[in-house]
Amino acid sequence: MNEMVKMVVVLTVLSSVAGGVLAAVNKGTASQIEAQQLTFVKGPAIEAILAGSSINPIQNRVKISDGDVERSFFVGKFDGKTNTIAFEEFGKGFGGDIGVMIGVNLDSDQLVGAAVTVHTETPGLGAKAKDDPSLVSQFKGLSVKEPAKVTKDGGKITSISGATITSRAVCDAVAKAMASYQKMKPQLQQEIQKVGK
Repeated sequence: MNEMVKMVVVLTVLSSVAGGVLAAVNKGTASQIEAQQLTFVKGPAIEAILAGSSINPIQNRVKISDGDVERSFFVGKFDGKTNTIAFEEFGKGFGGDIGVMIGVNLDSDQLVGAAVTVHTETPGLGAKAKDDPSLVSQFKGLSVKEPAKVTKDGGKITSISGATITSRAVCDAVAKAMASYQKMKPQLQQEIQKVGK
């Protein structure tokens, strides 16, 4: 029995030390992971959506709490006005979550663009959502008050042939993003005025 107690104590100590080391590594590398995601995953989408901005949207971002989630909003300045933001939302696809970055003009409440950032969809069909701009290009000019739905569900968005579930997931992500934008618009307007001065 005494040997059993020793073994439990040793395992508990080892588990605690290992957990502490992993937590420290996670905390120590969090900023590097975020920088890599901004450069290679989200960056291309942000730069495409906010192309022509007179300030760098990745360097000029604000973080705002949305309930228990902290969101990053990437700010663009056009014609001397800091009035356009881009941010990411997720929808549930066939193979998992699909990340979609949308850009919104705060003056017109219209989408200026959208791009898929990450996905785990089937190569060849669902993966077209990221590689083929025909789906996401349909969101440009859409009002944040309009429904983001595929035509099969009564909306305006033509889905990718053979990838309706993926197309619905992209629409779902855009709809969630538009709802978050409408809820957070007053706070966004206040925060982005501090950027790019």
